[in-house]
Amino acid sequence: MTEAGRHRRWLFSLSILVASCALGDVAIAQTNDAGDLSFELVDPKVLRVCSDPRNLPFSNEKGEGFENKLAELFADKLQKKLDYVFFPQATGFVRMTLGSHRCDVIMGFPQGDDLVQGTNPYYRTSYALVAKAGSGLEEVDTLEDTRLKGKHVGIVAGTPPATNMAIAGLMGDAKPYPLMIDTRYDNSAQAMVDDLTAGKIDAGVLWGPMAGFYAKKAGSLHVTPLVKETTGPKLVYRIGMGVRGADQNWKRQLNKLIQENQGEINKILLDFGVPLLDESDRPLGAETAKKTP
Repeated sequence: MTEAGRHRRWLFSLSILVASCALGDVAIAQTNDAGDLSFELVDPKVLRVCSDPRNLPFSNEKGEGFENKLAELFADKLQKKLDYVFFPQATGFVRMTLGSHRCDVIMGFPQGDDLVQGTNPYYRTSYALVAKAGSGLEEVDTLEDTRLKGKHVGIVAGTPPATNMAIAGLMGDAKPYPLMIDTRYDNSAQAMVDDLTAGKIDAGVLWGPMAGFYAKKAGSLHVTPLVKETTGPKLVYRIGMGVRGADQNWKRQLNKLIQENQGEINKILLDFGVPLLDESDRPLGAETAKKTP
C-alpha cells in the first residue's frame, strides 16, 4: 500500500470513530464472527442509497435506472423505507456520500476498488463494441480485428479500451469523448450513439451497461462484448455493491440478499440491455441466466 493509501485509510478509520461517537442513536453496536465489538453506522429502518442524480442506465432522481430498481427490490426484501443521497458520480463521490455516513450502500462498484469494501459481485460484464446492423462490423469481437483499421471508432478518453485501441493502431482515426463530465448536463454515451446512428462514426466502444442500454434505445444497433482481447488490459469486470470498511454485518446481509435474489437481479439487468457474462465469458440471456454471476 502506498503512503497516500495508508494515510487515506487512517483518515477513514478516524472518521468512523468520530462519527460513531457523535451519532449515538444511529451507531449500532454489533458483534462480528470473531466476537469483536464494532460500530456499524447503518440505518436500521431506511435503506439509504448513495446515487448519481442523472446517470442512466444506472440511476437518476426519477428512479428510472437499474440501480434504482435493484434498490427498490432490496428495500422491499429488507422491509425498509428507501431513501437516496444524490451526488454526481465523479471525483469526491465516495467521500461525500458513503464516506461521510450520509448513506449506507453504493449499488454498483467494480470488484477490487479499494475506495470501498465490496460485496460479492452480482453481475459480470465487459466493455462492448457497438455497430450498425448490416455494417459488417457487428461481427467484430475484438479491437485487434483488421476490419477496424481506418474506421472512425468512438472511445471515451481515459477508459481501459483506449489502451487496447492504441496498441491496435486505431487511435489515429478515433473520435474521443470526455470521461470527466457533469452528468447533469452531459452524456458521452448518448453523444457517441447519436453520432453512430447519424453516420459520423463507424462504431463505438462503451462500458457494457451503457452500450446495451443506449443501443436498445436507438434500435438497429448491435452490441458485442469485448472478451477476446489478447493485448492491453482485460475488459471484463465483476460488479458488486460498495459499503464502508467497518460494516461487516451489513456486507454479509447484502451478500445474502444477492444470493437469494440473483434471478430477479438478472432479470432487471437484462431488461435494461446489460450484456451479462458467465465465468467463461459466454453471454447470459433470459433463459440461461444463472444464480451466480
